[in-house]
Order: sequence, then C-alpha cells, then structure tokens
Amino acid sequence: MDLSLPTLSQHGYAILFAVVLLEALGFPLPAALALLIAGAAAAGGALNAGYALGVALAAMLAGNVLMFVLGRYTGWWLLGLLCRVSLNPESCVLRSADAFHRRGRSLLLIAKFIPGINTLAPPLAGCMNMRLRPFLELNLAGSVLYIGAYFGAGYAFSEALEVIMRGYRTVGGMVGWAVLALALAYLVLQLRQWIKARALRAVPYVSPTEAARELAAGGRIYDVRSHGYLDARAVRIQGSTRLDPNALPRSAQDVPPDQRIYVYCTCVREATSVQVARLLEAQGIRAAVIKGGLRGWRKAGLPLERVPQEELEVLPAFA
Repeated sequence: MDLSLPTLSQHGYAILFAVVLLEALGFPLPAALALLIAGAAAAGGALNAGYALGVALAAMLAGNVLMFVLGRYTGWWLLGLLCRVSLNPESCVLRSADAFHRRGRSLLLIAKFIPGINTLAPPLAGCMNMRLRPFLELNLAGSVLYIGAYFGAGYAFSEALEVIMRGYRTVGGMVGWAVLALALAYLVLQLRQWIKARALRAVPYVSPTEAARELAAGGRIYDVRSHGYLDARAVRIQGSTRLDPNALPRSAQDVPPDQRIYVYCTCVREATSVQVARLLEAQGIRAAVIKGGLRGWRKAGLPLERVPQEELEVLPAFA
C-alpha cells in the first residue's frame, strides 16, 4: 500500500483508516508510518487535522473492540494465530499473558508502543475476561496517546519527513519488490509446514456421552479453557480437572501418559482443545477432544459442578 505524501493527499482518509484498522486486526501494516505521514500532510494543508485524527481513532477503536470480542469467544486459538509469525507461537502467547498478569490494566495504555504486545493486548483482555467498560476506557486513552504521539510528530517535523520520503521513493521500488518476494517465500513455507503438521497430527473427537462413559470407567477429563476460572459462578464438567493451556508443558506434568485423556473448552470449533490436544500428543500423551465442549456436555444433560473456591483465579488488575 502506497504511503507517499502525494497518494495520501489524494486518498488520505480512506488509506489512513484502512492501514490503522488492518494493523489493529493483526495485519503487518505500518500504522505508525501512516500516522506520521498523515500528520505531515495535515501540516502542509493536504489533510484536515481534525478529520484525520477522528478517522484514525475510529479505525483503531473499531479494530481493538473487534479483537477484544474475538478474544473473548475464541480464546487461545486467536492468540496463537496472531503469534504465528513467531518462531515459537506458544511462548509468544505466554510472554504476552505474563505481561498482562504482571502489569495489569496499565499495559493497555502503552501496549500500542510495544512490539509483540500491540496486537495481542485487546484479545488478551477479552480472553482473560476483562470487563468491557474498563477495557473501553483504557483502550480509548491508549489509542489517543498512540495516535496523538505519531500524528503530532509528523505534524511537527513535516519538512524533515518530506526529505526522508523523497529518498525512500528513490530506492523504495527495489526494496518493496525484495520484501514482497521474501514475504511470499515465507508464506509458502508456512503453508507447507501447516499442511504437513495437519496431516501428521490429526486430533480425534469423541461425543460427550462417550466421554462420560470413559469418566465413569476411571478416565480423566481436563478443562483447558484458556481464561481459567475467573468467574465466581463458573461451572465445569463434574469430575474434570483444570489444565492451563497457557502454561504447557509444565501444567501437563500430572497428566497420566499411559491412558487416553479427554479435553474440552468453550471456544468456537473447540479451537483451544484442538491446540492443546496436539501439544499433548507431541509430548506422547494421547488426547481426544470432546465435541461441542462444555456447551455440548450441558446440551447432552450430563452433570456439571461448581468450581471449588480454592481453584478460582483472582486477577485484581482487571477488577
């Protein structure tokens, strides 16, 4: 996407909205650069500063709220997908979740400035059951800070930025094609590895009724919901045990390696359960996914239980 000053002057608001929105949704686009150029264009009179700031803020808020909602309902699957470009997606999720545990809600104020956390922060907040109102307040403050910083810098240093952009246009074509070729090669490699992994690590499914029979016969069922027990009214499958997917493989040390276990979650298409089952299979532990997760178990009329008080996780930073 061309982010030069002439192009931004002609199609400025649409390009600015698209770049900021797509970066908020996890696409590798330079929102900071777009904001710098928009600030410079506003300083030169090509864009209206108020409109440009409003467009950028609307795009970032829309993207962040959507990622928050998706994080709430897809859990670990979305976080793993956003970390896919990392050499170790699981450790990427763990580092981000650990940052939220340590820094709490204040991280949302500066998350956009931190590479590796900027895109993960909204879905992490949703995945960890942060309430919507405090998220909206902190997200608004953080977005205003981020957009204001880069837009303001572009506005203040517009002349210097124009000189830099002229130099970029001189060699930008060759660099752009080289980057595009490398990106395509990387995507092809990732696609081949994904297809190979899917073929080698198919995950078995069982019905809730079948899993209930195995539980009655001494089998084990594990709750692998990515957000844990953050709700005091949380319920789980009767007789199941908590297995934290964000702490694998450490949390799987007590899982019996000599029998098949059954895992469940509340994600769309059992996304977290599938991911956990694959990781457990890689450790030599046979695992199967319960179709429909907790909702499927409840729909089948099978017994549930309240989560014991001592197993509830308290996240005071998100209170």
